[in-house]
Amino acid sequence: MDAKTKWNVKYLERVSNLEQPEPNARLKEKLPYLSGGTALDLACGLGGNSLFLAGINYEVQALDISDVAIKYLEEQVEKFGLNIHPHLTDLTDIPHLNIAENSFDLVVVTYYLERSLFPLVKSTVKSKGYFFMETFFHSPNNSQQSVSNQFKLNPQELLISFSDWKILYYEENEQEGRQTLFCQKTSK
Repeated sequence: MDAKTKWNVKYLERVSNLEQPEPNARLKEKLPYLSGGTALDLACGLGGNSLFLAGINYEVQALDISDVAIKYLEEQVEKFGLNIHPHLTDLTDIPHLNIAENSFDLVVVTYYLERSLFPLVKSTVKSKGYFFMETFFHSPNNSQQSVSNQFKLNPQELLISFSDWKILYYEENEQEGRQTLFCQKTSK
């Protein structure tokens, strides 16, 4: 099954079960840093993070590969008049993303890993802007996760990849098998 079909099936089930998308809990904890502006939500899914960010004065570009997710988010935008711009996008096709340098105050990625996006994130965030990412990582306690190892971060991978940024929050939670980073661009 290709990625688009896989995610369409997953999100159709969630929408059918009327599961409201929730923002990432650790992203919500960063509220004191989040003062509005422009945000990019990569692999936005049903838009839990996008909806949260729009509610705190961000204009959000929300990208995902799933037709179902983007359609759902478009319906929410229309229903509630939100400042979210959903786009059907394959994030593995980086040359066709057409995202301008220094164009976002905040970039968010949760539970999606495409390492080749890291340079794009670094160029896309404005000076003094923020990056938040949380996803699975290789941990002795999460070997039973049904996530392929290619979609798991190595220990301290985010910390190392963004070591040239100001690290405001970093956690490797071995019980939950997740790695979380919140950092600020310090130059350019």
